[in-house]
Amino acid sequence: MFASFLSDLEPRLSVLNESHANVVNKTWKFGGDDNGYRNILNLIRHFPTCCITDENNQPVSWVLLYDYCAMGMLYTQPEHRGKGYVRSVSVDLNNDASLVIDIPDALCERDKVKFTVHTKTTLSSFQKPEFSVPRQHEEFIWLHDTIVETEEYAGLIIPPAPPKPDFEGPREKMHKLGEGESSMTKEEYAKMKQELEAEYLAVFKKTVQVHEVFLQRFSSHPIFRKDRNFQIFLEYDQDLSVRRKNAKEMFGGFFKNMVKSADEVLISGVKEVDEFFEQEKTFLLDYSSKIKDATAKAEKMTRSHKNVADDYNHISGALNSTAADNNTAFKKTISVCVLQKLEDRVASDQELKLTELLRYYTRDIQAAKDLLYRRARALADNENSNKALDKARLKGKDIAQAEENQKQCLQKFDKLSESGKKELTSFKARRVVAFRKNLIEMTELEIKHAKVRRLKCCVYHYMFTRQCSGSHGKPGNLREF
Repeated sequence: MFASFLSDLEPRLSVLNESHANVVNKTWKFGGDDNGYRNILNLIRHFPTCCITDENNQPVSWVLLYDYCAMGMLYTQPEHRGKGYVRSVSVDLNNDASLVIDIPDALCERDKVKFTVHTKTTLSSFQKPEFSVPRQHEEFIWLHDTIVETEEYAGLIIPPAPPKPDFEGPREKMHKLGEGESSMTKEEYAKMKQELEAEYLAVFKKTVQVHEVFLQRFSSHPIFRKDRNFQIFLEYDQDLSVRRKNAKEMFGGFFKNMVKSADEVLISGVKEVDEFFEQEKTFLLDYSSKIKDATAKAEKMTRSHKNVADDYNHISGALNSTAADNNTAFKKTISVCVLQKLEDRVASDQELKLTELLRYYTRDIQAAKDLLYRRARALADNENSNKALDKARLKGKDIAQAEENQKQCLQKFDKLSESGKKELTSFKARRVVAFRKNLIEMTELEIKHAKVRRLKCCVYHYMFTRQCSGSHGKPGNLREF
């Protein structure tokens, strides 16, 4: 029943914009002044909001998110109370659980990865409340391309397709390890194999995560979640028989990109009529550059941690050689392998929580820029239709046809502008929440690793000094510690 109520409200569910700051400020018990207005304006600009609008697109019920990620300023206009609006906006801001998707399992077979896509839903458009289907990467690409080619989604930010799984690096190292097994000791081989398995697992986890995020973006969107092809992808338990693109189709895609680039040059001369989109264009270009720079620095940081792990590996080898020349007790007690594994984990966590997030938003920013391109294309078409109509009236020929074309172009442009504003505002809020979540999780992991590192370093320093100085002329013993 509640799901049905939400469904009825969905067309009126929206986000607050800057023009609503005054309304919210007047009703906030700590607001009513300039400080309150500035605070609310900042929250609307940078954090998630949700509201229900009336027939004039004015908010009648709303909730905001404070900068410390707590919900607040929950309010419903007196004449609209008792209708369940508060519950509705709260559910929307907390990501409605009516459609939950995850990838609990994946199987790697040579150059293919089979993902198990698990869905749990209360929506009546699905046949069962819970089900799982096997899917391959090509089927994810099919879903993305199908959505991109749907005209009615032109005013939406389409989630970027997940990159193709790449296990060549770890596989090649595994192959070389197998070839060099005869020249290694049993301990060295086991150690190298364990390291490569950990590297392979990290790549595998990253691959599963990007495919899962792709689907979750669709499931959390009020329009994409209703798409028939998306529902088929989730529910149809047979192979979708999606084939890879042939050379001709790939060339066609390349040609489309060339045409798009040429179009961008042509429409760059079209004057923007809305200040909001002009500001968004400037922001996205600048933000894209900064995200790319941050991604390069994050990758460099991750490589540094991997280099430290390799250095620990060399130190461990040197200490083991020293132990072989001295005594077995030294060999047993002094080992830096734990620190090496720790640095590997730090690198893996940073890769997953930060570097991958930056890479994802590099692609997502491009998706937002694609939306701006489609709207600019519609603006150019609208202006051309106006010129064509003027010419038709001047010549006194095909006026009705030109008027109809102008009307359609204007409607398309207005529709793209309206949905584009909502999408770009939502994009900003989603981005802030995603970075906050991942940075908090990464910080917690780094604190945990730092505590372990400090403890291990203290232990090894104590053990090393005991072993070097000896206790009554005898080597130290770990049990004494």
